[in-house]
Amino acid sequence: MARIHRTPDSRFANLPDYDFAPHYHTLPGGLRVHYLDEGPRDDRPVLMMHGEPSWSYLYRHMVGPVAAAGFRALAPDLIGFGKSDKPTSKGAFTYAAHVAWMREWFEALKLENVLLACQDWGSLVGLRLLAAMPDRFSGVVLSNGGLPAGQDAPPAFAKWRRFSKYSPVFPIGKILQTATRRELSAAEVAAYNAPFDTRGSKAAARIFPSLVPFGNNEAVPDQLAAWAVLEQWDKPFTCAFSDRDPITRGGDAMFKERVPGAKNAPHRTLKGGHFIQEDDPQGFVEAILETAAQA
Repeated sequence: MARIHRTPDSRFANLPDYDFAPHYHTLPGGLRVHYLDEGPRDDRPVLMMHGEPSWSYLYRHMVGPVAAAGFRALAPDLIGFGKSDKPTSKGAFTYAAHVAWMREWFEALKLENVLLACQDWGSLVGLRLLAAMPDRFSGVVLSNGGLPAGQDAPPAFAKWRRFSKYSPVFPIGKILQTATRRELSAAEVAAYNAPFDTRGSKAAARIFPSLVPFGNNEAVPDQLAAWAVLEQWDKPFTCAFSDRDPITRGGDAMFKERVPGAKNAPHRTLKGGHFIQEDDPQGFVEAILETAAQA
């Protein structure tokens, strides 16, 4: 059985712009999921899903405005990230396991009429949740992410995957800064480092790039099944990709071509790099609110 690491609460004290109350849910297998839950519980949910190697801190400038606009703003930490529990063995993580863990959390909260806002690995997990439970979602805002199903990896991503696998050091905060256009403060960089206080706590962050189903990958059949659902999805599906992300550049075209709900959605181009929540949170929020008005 994999050892589970729980980052001490002291690591999360006084993080800049992150004064949200913590919420926790324990999964049937014993793993604890942390999530932000702002706004009245009976308001319409907006589910903000982060990517790798970030955590819900990434959405700190979006949660408040979304809640203030009359929505229930939810931002979970994936298992292995943030304040959620962290198996310390890379072998404990599979794509299917992450989808299952988040589905258990989603169903425990009895969420309905959800608008999904996702980026990076948040889209790989979030879009699979939608495909498994399409009736429980009302719309999507996708930024700098995708749902690969056996294609060749883009050169920039292949380079990132090699780095995550072989680099002797894996500086989380510095990685976030490299993929963000604006300059993060030293305290913000430290906040991204905060969850990862041991070498083993970085197991998920290290393995995630190798789990993305480019090429011959065990997850491809599940991805193709999810695409079959998306190709029938006629609810609003907005692409809000950034203008300067080498990893996902052009990735919105597939969704605009294949997802019926994307035909008349209010697509927009955001200003910044890969972690657009840092560079253009206001633009991302505006995309969410505009899509919600159509859903």
